[in-house]
Amino acid sequence: MDHSLVGGNAVNVAVQLARLGRPAAYFGAVGDDAAGRRTIAALAGQGVATGHVQVLDAPTAYTVIEVDAQGERRIGFEEFGACALYRPGEADLLALSKVRHVHVGWLPEARHWGERLAAMGVSVSQDLAVNRSIGPLEIAFDSAGEDRERARQLLDEALAAGARLAVVTMGAMGAIAGAGRRIWAVEASPIDPVDTTGAGDSFIAGFLHARLQGKPVEDSLAAGRDAAARTCLHPGGFPQPLERL
Repeated sequence: MDHSLVGGNAVNVAVQLARLGRPAAYFGAVGDDAAGRRTIAALAGQGVATGHVQVLDAPTAYTVIEVDAQGERRIGFEEFGACALYRPGEADLLALSKVRHVHVGWLPEARHWGERLAAMGVSVSQDLAVNRSIGPLEIAFDSAGEDRERARQLLDEALAAGARLAVVTMGAMGAIAGAGRRIWAVEASPIDPVDTTGAGDSFIAGFLHARLQGKPVEDSLAAGRDAAARTCLHPGGFPQPLERL
């Protein structure tokens, strides 16, 4: 059955943070269309503040995910639409300068905006799996699939580029984190997944929530692991009604 869900890296992270009880807001853009209105409604329904969402004259971004007979997912097509036109305005930057942490997903000129936020004293994390432009990051997140050697390579690259802490997920093989000369690791939870869409985003949210509570890296890895496992037990990046296509 073909169906659609609301999601996307920063959307899923914001929703999962809100579901964990942390105040969260989404800064981004949607189109002036039914999909855009659906996205805003889904965010608001999950407790995410939407006052800084821009509604632009472009289609709402969407991704076609294809699933093969073995259950493996791949991206068949992506339309970035309004997201490709998004730029934070001065009012947005002023609001962001007052928050505790900003997570960046796919964003044009991500390094530029990350540098501006860091100059304001804002803690910034970024998902390098969707945007490889590395700026002055407090936490760099990345994904290596089930490849430990690749994971260590990505970890070293993020730290060499200036990230204070790097975290790389490895699907069913767990995740690793590094800072300076220290390395931490966590095994994945043994589950029978329904859908892995958004699991990495949920990992990020769980990890960030724990770190913002002052928990050590090893506990934050476990929190990310547990959040990702919960998301794998339902379709999409967070619980929501399926819309048939």
